[in-house]
This record gives sequence, C-alpha cells and structure tokens, in this order.
Amino acid sequence: MEDKFFNTTIYNEESRQKAQNLGTDYLEYQEGMEILDSDMLEQVKAFRAEYNPANFTEADVRRALRSEKKTLRDFGALLSPAAEALLEEIALAARKERQKYFGNNVLFFTPLYLANYCENYCVYCGFNCHNKIQRARLSVEQLEQEMQAIAATGMQEVLLLTGESRKMSDINYIGEACKLARKYFKVVGLEIYPVNSEEYAYLHKCGADFVTIFQETYNSEKYGQLHLAGHKRSFPYRFYGQERALKGGMRGVGLAALLGLDDFRRDAFSVGVHAYLLQRKFPHAEIALSCPRLRPIINNDKIQPLDVGERQLLQIVCAYRLFLPYASITVSSRECARVRDNLMSICANKISAGVSTGVGSHGGSGLGDEQFEIDDGRSLAEIFADLKGRGLQPVMADYVYV
Repeated sequence: MEDKFFNTTIYNEESRQKAQNLGTDYLEYQEGMEILDSDMLEQVKAFRAEYNPANFTEADVRRALRSEKKTLRDFGALLSPAAEALLEEIALAARKERQKYFGNNVLFFTPLYLANYCENYCVYCGFNCHNKIQRARLSVEQLEQEMQAIAATGMQEVLLLTGESRKMSDINYIGEACKLARKYFKVVGLEIYPVNSEEYAYLHKCGADFVTIFQETYNSEKYGQLHLAGHKRSFPYRFYGQERALKGGMRGVGLAALLGLDDFRRDAFSVGVHAYLLQRKFPHAEIALSCPRLRPIINNDKIQPLDVGERQLLQIVCAYRLFLPYASITVSSRECARVRDNLMSICANKISAGVSTGVGSHGGSGLGDEQFEIDDGRSLAEIFADLKGRGLQPVMADYVYV
C-alpha cells in the first residue's frame, strides 16, 4: 500500500535525519519515567505480529458471527477484508450487543482544552512544538469561566485536555483544574501527557475519574518515525500509561489508535488486544475505546487517513462492540454528524457535543489555536434533538459519587 501520508509537507527525509540526530531511542524510557513490572507490551506485540488480515476467509467471518463469546481470532476475522462483504450482518449483530449492554442510551461529554503548549514533535499534530500557532494556557479565572459556560448547556461530564508540556501544564496546575471541574461536573476525565502512577493517584485525589491515552499507532517502528522529539517519543512509556493510571486508582481508562497513521486493521486489532488484556488484569476497571481518524491540522490541510473510509470505520467499531460488548465506545467530532449519529444507532454509545479543540473557545475568548479540524460543529442541544429523533436517549452522566 502506498504510504500517501508521508508525501505531505510535514514529513520527509530531513525529519528522519532530525530524529536520528536527537539520539533518543523511541524504544527506551527517558529520565524520571516509571517502569512497571509488566509484560503486556510484549504480549500485544506478539499478537500483532501473528495477525494477518489477509489470511481470513468469509467462512472465518461467519464462524466469528456465530460464536457466542468472541475470541481474539474471531475479532481478527471481523476486522479482515473478508468481513467487508458481510458488513450488514456484522452491523446487525453489533446493534444487538449494543442494546443488550447499553439499551438506547447515549452518553454525552465535551472536551475542555486547558492549554496547547507542547514539547513533542509529532508530525501529524497541530500542537507539535515546531508548528507556528497561537499558544495559550487558561488562568484559574478563565478555567472557571469556561466551565461555567459548559455547565450552563447542561453538560455533566467534561474531558480536560492539555498539550504535552510539563513546564506549561504541570501536575499541580492540572490537579487544580480537576478540583475546579468537580464543582461543576459529575464526571471528570483527563487526556494529558502520560505520567507516573503516583501522579495519577494525586490527580485522582483531586477529582479525576478516568484517563484516556491514544497510542496513535502500535507499529513501534512507525511510531518512532512519527514522534521525533519529546517525552512522547518513548513508545513503551506511553503504552503503559493505562496501567499506571489504574495503579494510581483511576476508575477507568480509554485507549485508541489514530486510524490512518499505519495499517488500520492491525492498529485496530492491537487496540482490541490491549483493551482485552487490561480488562483481564484489572477486572474492576471500566474500559473505553475511541476510533479517531486523522484530520487536517492548522498549517497542513493535506493530512488524510490512509484507506480508512466510512465503511471501514463502521467495520472497526462493530468489531470492537462484538469483541468487547461491555466497553464504552466513543465517536469524536472528527466525524461528520451523519456518520456519528449512524454509529450511535448501531454500535457506539458515547458522543462529544459542543466541541472546540482550541483553548478558551467555550467562553468565547478563543485564546489558542485548535489541535485539529472537527467535522461536527453541532451544539449539545442540536445533537440531543437529533439523537432523540432517532429513538435514542441522551444521558448526561453515568456515574454519581455518594
């Protein structure tokens, strides 16, 4: 398959050489990074190496559909090219599982970007440290204004995000944001740079419920080519972020690959294996999956996913639902309204609404530039009404502290 993504202006041989000159091995830990006594990365790499989507037949897919409890082999079959011809049957099976575990409920949340300063050089990201964008960080007063504006819409779950800069968004700053968010929201999630387990424990004490980390791609070699500098360059440290978060007391974790960076079938398979192993190791934990596709970023509108069309996206999300029927599955505002609403009706159960990927946009100040372009700009009220019209029941929060 031709790697069209690397014909864009942000990635070339000069970038490769720059990464090599940095002298930081993407397979190594950096100073201060906690190392867990875990072999989960080796397990996921081994399963990925054995998985060949082209080896499955239509008979394998039909066998997977008949299986009451899906195995890893069944999951691989459902993600294979052979499964595309049976997508309607797969979608019907996924809808049945969705209704069994979630009924007609759709959980709402919105992201709140605290800052967009970043010390990483990730070539596909609008926040990368070499991109010339308007940088900003919300003050405590601005944070409260943003939260008040979001809460006024009726939203009860918020996802706090930062660029990956410890200098500009340190743990104490994020902790104070969690404490403030707890005043306005019933559920507080984090999507920040990965940290050590004791730091996750502190953030949990401050009010955070769960942590989401995108591995981006599970192809470690491609990961090294795409992440040229910064703490994010360490592939294993990022991989073990969910384990450290659960060790730190978080109620749940989310994971995903950024579909289109590498072979999307192998990356989606790796996400499922990772989630499966996490659930086995931490049976009390709530596991969530996301299915983001690449989107254009500021200063580069050429970025597009590799061969991940709408049918392939539907196939991936249905395969997730059938393999991990109890997992929460989020579809982000990267997708258009039609695709998101269809996926909510069939297999996904969580949706973001009233989204902005910039800093300070909810309160109207617009202090910092966006991380990527969204495709669904509907308000919470608009998405609420559209989903109600499909017979779905919007839910503002699924967890209450007593």
